Amino acid sequence: MILRARVVVPVSQPPIENGAVVISHDRIRAVGLWPDLWPRQTGEMVDFGEVMLVPGLVNAHCHLDYTDMAGLLPPPKTFTDWIHLMIAAKAQWEYPDYARSWLNGARMLLQTGTTTVADIEAVPDLLPEVWNATPLRVFSFLEMTGIRARREPRAVLREAVERIESLAHPRCRASLSPHAPYSTLPELLRLSAREARKNRWRITTHVAESAQEYEMFVHKRGAMYDWLKRNERDMSDCGLGSPVEHLARNRMLGANLLAVHANYLGRRDAVLLAERKVSVVHCPRSHFYFKHRPFPLGKLLKAGVNVCLGTDSLATVYKTPREKPELNLFGEMRALARAHPKLQPQKILQMATVNGAKALGLTGRIGELSKNAFADLIAIPFAGKRAEAFEAAVNFTGHVRASMMGGQWAIMPD
Repeated sequence: MILRARVVVPVSQPPIENGAVVISHDRIRAVGLWPDLWPRQTGEMVDFGEVMLVPGLVNAHCHLDYTDMAGLLPPPKTFTDWIHLMIAAKAQWEYPDYARSWLNGARMLLQTGTTTVADIEAVPDLLPEVWNATPLRVFSFLEMTGIRARREPRAVLREAVERIESLAHPRCRASLSPHAPYSTLPELLRLSAREARKNRWRITTHVAESAQEYEMFVHKRGAMYDWLKRNERDMSDCGLGSPVEHLARNRMLGANLLAVHANYLGRRDAVLLAERKVSVVHCPRSHFYFKHRPFPLGKLLKAGVNVCLGTDSLATVYKTPREKPELNLFGEMRALARAHPKLQPQKILQMATVNGAKALGLTGRIGELSKNAFADLIAIPFAGKRAEAFEAAVNFTGHVRASMMGGQWAIMPD
């Protein structure tokens, strides 16, 4: 098959006007100028016309389970207030609610251009049935806590590993997610990190998400510290440094870690993350919902950290009368552009494609249109010039015209 478009945006190289992508089975075989490629092809030809072909977006952090909680939780005064609201909301849900919510979220991502998603799975019983119900490439990171249930860390990890080893799928995979430094014991962090390294798995955790978490670990005080102490959490790991330094002490930092949020950093945290080759996942709309202080993007980029984008969940996205909440990585790109107006559109698109691919260990295979990459791509309307392609992509609204994953149409072209 050969696909022709007004502009092809490989991301890994400059945009190509009157470009084409050649596909064989599930892979891209060539990317270049239409006049150069089409005479040598004998397969099916699809001319998209006034369209831009872009790599399928890589959503590096999502909670599909919570999609149907959109608008249920009003923006809280503090992060711990939100935790209490979330715990209460989850107590009202049962398996069918989570299944329906997961599938609704996957459908939203498909319609808005995501082809690969790193999802935090709080209800592992959903797997692998929900995997089979979507064409998305899904990394399901099994959420682990254990403090409230008073569970021993080795038992928590053993259960997660057994679940992962029971799952086999040609397109999707499972891995580990100790929830956050405040909600997991240090031993679970250490054991999870060791298990992930042994199996060459990716691992993810929420870290330094709130000012209260930072205050708890750095100053051994605050609302989160008091709440967890009342719940009999061992607080001896507090007062020793930042949440990122806490992960470092427990051997979590490494090239296989997706550190989600990293909103509140200590003086050397950005350099430490860069030295250990950790990827940071920023969720701009969630950041705005909680009214966090400005995201330290400049500090992270200057240090050389790989920063990618995620949607988080719709439980942390504003619901407005004019706009129905939707899991939409283009929406995250637009929010990032508003918060950081000096950031180049090309850099923003990279955060939603090649940077996410790097975080998941799939550089050269997803997030770009290049030879031997998976044929994961999307089509969005575009009638402009090549020089306008990146800005147009970042500012795109609506649903994609077409979506392909592994050489198969997930959304058929018009």
